Amino acid sequence: GCCTASHWTLEVRLRFGCPLMRLLPPLLLRLLPCLLAAEAFSPSRVGGGFRPLQTPLYSAAPSDTSDDGTLDIPPSVRSASERVEDCKASLKLACDGTDIGTASSDVEDRIRALERLGEDAGFGQASALSGLMSGEWELIYSSDDVTRSSPFFWAFRRAYPESSDQIFGITDFIPAPIKEVGPATQTIEVDSASRPVTGTLVSRVRVATLGGAATSIMTTRCTILAADGLDGLRLRVDTTKPEESTVLKKLGPLGEAISSNSPPFPSGDALERAAPGSSEVGLRT
Repeated sequence: GCCTASHWTLEVRLRFGCPLMRLLPPLLLRLLPCLLAAEAFSPSRVGGGFRPLQTPLYSAAPSDTSDDGTLDIPPSVRSASERVEDCKASLKLACDGTDIGTASSDVEDRIRALERLGEDAGFGQASALSGLMSGEWELIYSSDDVTRSSPFFWAFRRAYPESSDQIFGITDFIPAPIKEVGPATQTIEVDSASRPVTGTLVSRVRVATLGGAATSIMTTRCTILAADGLDGLRLRVDTTKPEESTVLKKLGPLGEAISSNSPPFPSGDALERAAPGSSEVGLRT
């Protein structure tokens, strides 16, 4: 039961049920109905989805060591790494030139090219178990609305498969500046050493209304239940809460007290009452 729908790409692709961080319902991340969900995410605090080989092969021959005592990286490995990095840079550039929420065949082609390169070179494999997912990721491309990068919406679609698209459609077409959404980030902490794999995922999506007069960060917190194959995670949606409300901040200490003492909405439990099992979703990279 993984939602298949979007991309958190690059360096994450979350397209539910597809490669390279599929984290969102119809989005990139093909990061996850899940991403990367979401289809294109670029890590802001960690390296990309593909990383250069850290431990090159070597023999006992002196020629394997450079003058400074470090191991030489074989030319073939260096070449593969450079091709992956060039492809990532090209994809990032294409994402920067595309509005989030707009499908782009050019971006999609570059995503597939990066996936092929990574698979051929053996980079970025077993991301769910190797710790490559851990870090903070920002959505830079998606063929779906930015809000769909939140696992809450993947779970909502599972709970209400017949009516979710109609509900999403109403909010998606509220024009700016009445409603402006973004940026969207996901902070992932994976304990890849534990079995089953565990951890947390926190989704944050900035929502502004009335021309920015009122803004908040819609925050959904999830528990990582286990790895889902070598390149996916199984999540449970726990709570959702608007945080950092500018309206409450204007109230000073009173607003701070209201914000800190207001419990988050138990969105996972509410979804379970609507449809048992719907609070669990998949994120595939």
